[in-house]
Amino acid sequence: MKPFEYEPINQLKPIAKNIWIVDGEKLDMSFGPIEVPFPTRMTVIKLENGDLWLHSPIQPTDKLVKQLKTMGKVAHLISPNKLHYSYIAKWKELFPSALSWSSPGVIERASAKGTTLKFDRELGQTPPEEWSSEINQLIFTGSRAVEEVVFYHIDSQVLILTDLIENFDLERAPNKFWQKIYKLAGISAPNGKTPVDFRMTFFGNKKLVRKHVEKIIDWKPEKIVLSHGDIFTENAVEEIKRAFRWALK
Repeated sequence: MKPFEYEPINQLKPIAKNIWIVDGEKLDMSFGPIEVPFPTRMTVIKLENGDLWLHSPIQPTDKLVKQLKTMGKVAHLISPNKLHYSYIAKWKELFPSALSWSSPGVIERASAKGTTLKFDRELGQTPPEEWSSEINQLIFTGSRAVEEVVFYHIDSQVLILTDLIENFDLERAPNKFWQKIYKLAGISAPNGKTPVDFRMTFFGNKKLVRKHVEKIIDWKPEKIVLSHGDIFTENAVEEIKRAFRWALK
């Protein structure tokens, strides 16, 4: 069996020019009485002005923070959906001048979990001027549970997703029970897609989902970074069509 975490963790791993992923430690998410283990992953983009853009920041470590400081100014802290906010406050303490960007529903979700969060800006359907020439974005609406902000780094042709596609390597599963869960949820690699419970929250909004997926396809990504599971390093458009076949057919 492979380790659950994508080792080496807390280390910058380049995937294209000016874009890296950083795999982190396991995080247990509470869904009612169930604790679900997730590997964590941050994406880092260096903007043309030298600023660093951090998507779904993981637990900061001294070594990682030191590495980033040598690369540029940590300027943007991104919560891509209301489930991905756990370490935003810690990064804000370390980099007070960085702008923290909220996703739809994240403040309410954190409050319901007993955490008070403050953000500097809100993410919208179009990118703000801070990165509009370098990163495309859209809010993937239609779900009754979670709205996710999707990003596309134009220069590297890398699409950045959070929970819309999960792609778990069965050999990394903690045990056979979780292997079965990954299979039942439709999120086992190499054919990961939207988890079945998440997919059900889009019921009745298939046309809207199709519109979002078609826009993403129009961006013509070459790679897909995911927050959970194996990333897709090639044939990105075909992988999107496969993963969202339920909305495109």
